[in-house]
Formats: sequence, structure tokens, C-alpha cells
Amino acid sequence: MTFGSPWWLLALLAVPLAVAALAASRRRGRRYEVRFPAVASMAAAVGVTPLWRRVLPTALVLAAMTALAAAAAKPQHTVRVALSSASIMLVTDHSGSMQATDVKPTRLQAAKKAAHNFIDALPDGVKLGIVAFSLQPDAAQAPTTDHDVTKRVVDSQNAGGGTATGDALAAALNLLRQGKQTAPKASAIILLSDGARTVGRNPIPVAQEAARLKVPIFTVALGTEDAVVPNPDPFGAPLPATPDPATLRQISRITHARSFAASDSGELRSIYKSLGSQLGSKTEKRELTVGFGLAGLLLLLAAAGTSLRFGGRLP
Repeated sequence: MTFGSPWWLLALLAVPLAVAALAASRRRGRRYEVRFPAVASMAAAVGVTPLWRRVLPTALVLAAMTALAAAAAKPQHTVRVALSSASIMLVTDHSGSMQATDVKPTRLQAAKKAAHNFIDALPDGVKLGIVAFSLQPDAAQAPTTDHDVTKRVVDSQNAGGGTATGDALAAALNLLRQGKQTAPKASAIILLSDGARTVGRNPIPVAQEAARLKVPIFTVALGTEDAVVPNPDPFGAPLPATPDPATLRQISRITHARSFAASDSGELRSIYKSLGSQLGSKTEKRELTVGFGLAGLLLLLAAAGTSLRFGGRLP
């Protein structure tokens, strides 16, 4: 919790000062007490007021002072709220190396499952699109609030072919722009790939264009260094399927975004969950002044009521 006007918290010093003044007043009262030999008989006749009845009104007043001082300081707390204007593009690699089994059951199946979890966690108002690619971008959907369309593209992918990372990023950037000079506010791209570019455009100039448009590209390098995939030549040795985290980190750094590396399906799910929370919502500060003010007022009324009920006077 934070405070918009923290100097008002100095008013809380009035609480211990009030307690000290009350204690001093009671000590003075006892100094002038008159001793009476039949006190026990009088107490039995009149009755003794329970201690809690005498203390309760004062305690309520002190609590009210605390609440009102906090209200004057404008208390605030931070909450996450859904972004209804966000536009996110998933760019997913389904090249031949995605059939590697170092990420169980395969890289592609793990990526599909993580994408479904990501989509399910997004607020309904967030627009989501997708570009799937291997030798070239072969499936694309502009950002839409109909997330089922994106899921169908995710499910349609099959591992095979090369890796046209630059072409896929360019297609995603064009879909975000949709003929406008700049990309919409609160837009971002999430690139999932497990290998270096083998065909098409260099992705670095595309990242520089995204940076100019203020579109961050978050990257996820999937897989482990020692992974292999079957050789199309049945007599050939297995082919290496090494990810390219260095290029993906460079893409993210150029666009002022974050890069991630996932070596198993659990890490991939965690990364997608983090990105969904970050891109699908924003933090806002909300004041609690009214709540603290009402609490202080109710405590004052309770103090007055208990004092009149048990003592016949206001505290």
C-alpha cells in the first residue's frame, strides 16, 4: 500500500499523545481520592462497571483517529486490470526441427499446449492474432477477439520445412498495422522459435522496424543444444536441432522486450503464463480514501453510541 499525501500520516502521532493525556488525567484523579472505610459496602450496593465498558468508547475513538489520519494521507493499492485495447500477435515456428523430442512429447506439441493455455488465460477483450511459419508464413490471422480462430491455426500446424523467421515477423507487423502508419497502442509480438533462420529475410531489420513502431517482440527459444531430429535420408545420421537464443535475444533487445529460453514444457507454460499476465493486463493505482474515511466515521458513531449507552455521556 502507498500513500498519495504521506505527510498526513504525521497525524497518527495524535493517537499516542491522546493515550498519554488520558493516562495523566486518571493519575491526577486518583491523587485526590478520599478514603472511605465502607468502600466495599458501597461497591456492593452500587455495582462495579466492567473494565471493557469503560475502555471501549476510548478505544473506538482512537481507532477512528487512526482511520481518518490514514484517509487524509490518500491510501492507494495496486491492482491489475484487463486491457480491452491490447493487440497481440503470436508468431509460431513449425519447421522440421519442431519434431524434436527433447521437449516432451515433441517441441511442436508442447508449443501447441502452451499456446492454448496462453489463449485461455487472456481477457476476452484482448485482440489476438497469429502467424505460423516454416519455409514461409503459411497461416495468418489478424488480431481478433474471437480467440477460437487463433486456436484453430495453432492446431493446424505440422512440423516440416525450414525457418523463415524474418518473413514471419514482417507478416505479423503488417497485420498489426493493417494499413495504418503506426501499430495500435498496447500491441506486442510473441515469437516462439527453436532454430536459426534458414530462408527468407533477416529478422534483425524487421526488429528495427518494430522498434520504430514501438512494438515489442518477446522471444522464446525452445529446446536444448544437444537435440536432434531424424534425417530424411534413412541412412544418414540424425540432424542437429539446436535453438538460436542469441538471435532471439538480439531481436528482443532491439525492441526493448524480454527474451526467454525454455528447455521443457513446464518452463514453456510458465513463460506463456507470465507473458499473458503482462500483455493482457496493466497495473493501476486505486485510492482507498473513501473506505478509510467511512471506517473512521463509523468508528466515531460507535464510540458515541457506546459512551452514551454505558456512561450516559459522550466520550
